[in-house]
Amino acid sequence: MKRKDFSIHKAALLLLVVTTAFSAQAARPGWKKKQVNWRMTGGRQIKAVNYPHYKPVPKMKKQKSGPMKITEEPLPTGPALEVVGSDEESGKPIFAMVINYPPKAGFTPWIAVAATDERLSDIDWDAVPVYSPPGSSDYLANDPQTDYAIGIFDTGASAHVMGYHPAEGMNLSGPYITSYTIEIIGASNSVDARVSYPIGIYINGLQAINQAGLLDDSNMVGQYNVSIAVGQNPVSVPDLPTAVGSPMAAYLAAEFNNDNQIYVTHDGNDFNAPEIRFYNPTDPAIPLYPNVIPLELRPLGALSVQYAPTIDGLEWLPYTPSVIIGALSQSLFFVSSVDLYDAGNIAYDRDRFMLDTGAQVTVVGDRVAARLGFDPASPEFEVEIIDVTGANTIVPGFYIDSLEIPALGQWLKFTNVPVIWLDIASPEGGTLDGIIGMNLFNRFNFVLRGGGFFGTDDPSLEFEAISECMLADIAPAPNGDGVVDTNDLALFADAWLATSNPPAPNWDPNCNIAPYLLPDEIINFLDFSIFADCWRQNTTP
Repeated sequence: MKRKDFSIHKAALLLLVVTTAFSAQAARPGWKKKQVNWRMTGGRQIKAVNYPHYKPVPKMKKQKSGPMKITEEPLPTGPALEVVGSDEESGKPIFAMVINYPPKAGFTPWIAVAATDERLSDIDWDAVPVYSPPGSSDYLANDPQTDYAIGIFDTGASAHVMGYHPAEGMNLSGPYITSYTIEIIGASNSVDARVSYPIGIYINGLQAINQAGLLDDSNMVGQYNVSIAVGQNPVSVPDLPTAVGSPMAAYLAAEFNNDNQIYVTHDGNDFNAPEIRFYNPTDPAIPLYPNVIPLELRPLGALSVQYAPTIDGLEWLPYTPSVIIGALSQSLFFVSSVDLYDAGNIAYDRDRFMLDTGAQVTVVGDRVAARLGFDPASPEFEVEIIDVTGANTIVPGFYIDSLEIPALGQWLKFTNVPVIWLDIASPEGGTLDGIIGMNLFNRFNFVLRGGGFFGTDDPSLEFEAISECMLADIAPAPNGDGVVDTNDLALFADAWLATSNPPAPNWDPNCNIAPYLLPDEIINFLDFSIFADCWRQNTTP
């Protein structure tokens, strides 16, 4: 029997998708609005960006003297190297890859999600990692090739969540749902989610879905004996997002290939994400990148993934979904150190920034905003957010001069960085310093190593920059042959002037490479110019 002392309770699970509430503001007169669909921590979505009428993406450049000046934002280019300091002991210079003007919103790590009936006995509460696909008889769905969900690989979710409609489509209902619920709080109201019996959850990247929309499960990995939160029938509120969270990520090494974008259609919806592959952390096939950002699972002391049980009649049932259990519950991934600078103000060596693959945007909280001298009355842009209850709010955004993330090897430095100012609840209590979102990693391939339960290994993020020439090397699909040549040009010529909306018969998303990692959904001279610049070059960054 596995009996442990559980100190978590129903309210603790609010960290699953909750951020602290904030007051609404009126839209500013004279500003324009751009409709978007960006994801944030806590199941929130940004539905619009408001900005001054005179410039879609404003940046007030700070000068040592004289008035501030509005400058035009250049198209993104590949990262450059810059010396950002020196080692205190050796005196050797510290280099950083510098990204100027990262986008407001990064990629969404969409994945394929399947559910099975695999579980242990009532008195075994630990989740069990699995690095091979389930048996065909284990699936809940009638046809696992077609009845699967598209979800998010979300390290900012402390438990797995599945929306009502995807759960119904996979037969995750009735005998697989307990009578217990958890409350999910939004800005002005709340919704309840149901707690499931222990089941199995399996995942893979979108590359597992073929052109006919059928799921190939041969490389799926997952865990079973895990309880998840399942949305109730959404009548007047949005359906809960489907998210596979930190309880899965802690057992995996996840490879993100931003230079290979995958496009699929499922249930009438289009999805685009980098190729994502999942591994047993000891697998020698995991790519090795030269630069490493140390991470931590915090609160510290993580031991396993478990649900909190309760006795109901003659059986033990999950009272809450499974989370990472240690000295405290619900551990999430934190970046070990972040330095921020703006207009001469410094927020140095901040260690309460959470790494959230489910957030497309980067966020700073009140403490960092105060150190950087933000003026709430004078935002440089604003975003309109809809939360899990359907409530709408407006929060301010700013561009900061630089954000640095120390790493083993080359650091990361981002300049003119768009951030959203919002306080977010921390699993350690209080609020976070902020969120490191995926808009900072659009131009990198990286491996996120969960590492939390494997010996003394801490989790980490290993990365390398993507060059334009890596994007131009498209033949043979999917990863090219190491050189930009006539093979690539032939595919490009076949897709000439194709558009994605409306979709042209010759549309090839791999040819849509310009502007650099912010493609414009048409194959034209912008894309051809990258081919010309990279002609006969190898694709090593």
